[in-house]
Amino acid sequence: MTARFTVLASGSSGNAALLEVDGFGLLIDCGLHSRFISARLAAVGRSWEHVHAAVLTHTHGDHWKDTCLADFRSRKISLHAHPMHLNHLATTAPSFGPLKAAGYTRAYADGEQFGIAPGLTATPVWVSHDSEPTFAFRFDYADADGLSWSVGYASDLGVASAELVAAFAGVDVLAVEYNHCERMERASTRPAFLVQRVLGDQGHLSNRQAAEFTRAVAARSGPGFPSHLVQLHLSRDCNHPFLAEAAGRNALADLNPSAVVLTARQDAPAKSIDLVRRPDAAVRLAARPGAPPAAPFPTRPKPAASVLPGFGVV
Repeated sequence: MTARFTVLASGSSGNAALLEVDGFGLLIDCGLHSRFISARLAAVGRSWEHVHAAVLTHTHGDHWKDTCLADFRSRKISLHAHPMHLNHLATTAPSFGPLKAAGYTRAYADGEQFGIAPGLTATPVWVSHDSEPTFAFRFDYADADGLSWSVGYASDLGVASAELVAAFAGVDVLAVEYNHCERMERASTRPAFLVQRVLGDQGHLSNRQAAEFTRAVAARSGPGFPSHLVQLHLSRDCNHPFLAEAAGRNALADLNPSAVVLTARQDAPAKSIDLVRRPDAAVRLAARPGAPPAAPFPTRPKPAASVLPGFGVV
């Protein structure tokens, strides 16, 4: 069994990642033009032939492109999305109608695990962001012998919730947004409304917030989990990779200092992570002797009923 996780692109200009298991490829978001997706896939030794399904986290324009929907139709790639996402695409994406008519759209529900491929499941977890609804995902794989791995993926969120901490406890790979340095954001020349939006509870996680979340997940997990931290969606203007990496390493310094920290880029794929099956899933949530208590996180607020307008620059 071979499995790996690769962030193809991450940032305000487009987001996509590839999760592979036993020859099956799942594209997480499709926020680049299809020809750029092709180039990123080629850069990691893959092609569209290695993509068999896709999942959409939300409908901001840096997470889907109509050209990809057209390719999904021609390549018979199924798109998994929330019903509100599907409704949005039906009114904004010219290629969505043919994709739906061909039977390649699937609806998922908040908090309900669904199967994607043999042994591979996805669980959507609602997160606070100004594209309603937005979801993080936990991906789990288990074989017939009980060997397993898991990936937590949260690319856009303004604040982490206690529910998300619990959902991501015990993952092998924690991929989470480290969007901005709060000091740089406040000192930037951006319009005040944009700064307020980014710093708000429906905006994006700062390095500090993301580090607190990372530490909380590690504290809820067994020793050695997560084995990898992947930092997503860094701001081009209000962050530096070394600041994000330092925050992530500090968060794991006493809980899991051996964890590998990768900072995803906008302009090139990140290093692929080989996903290793572990023999006992229970160890993922084993009590960690001497672990300090995690910082408290708010419980999930009630989602808004309407789609809120978003802004392209983050």
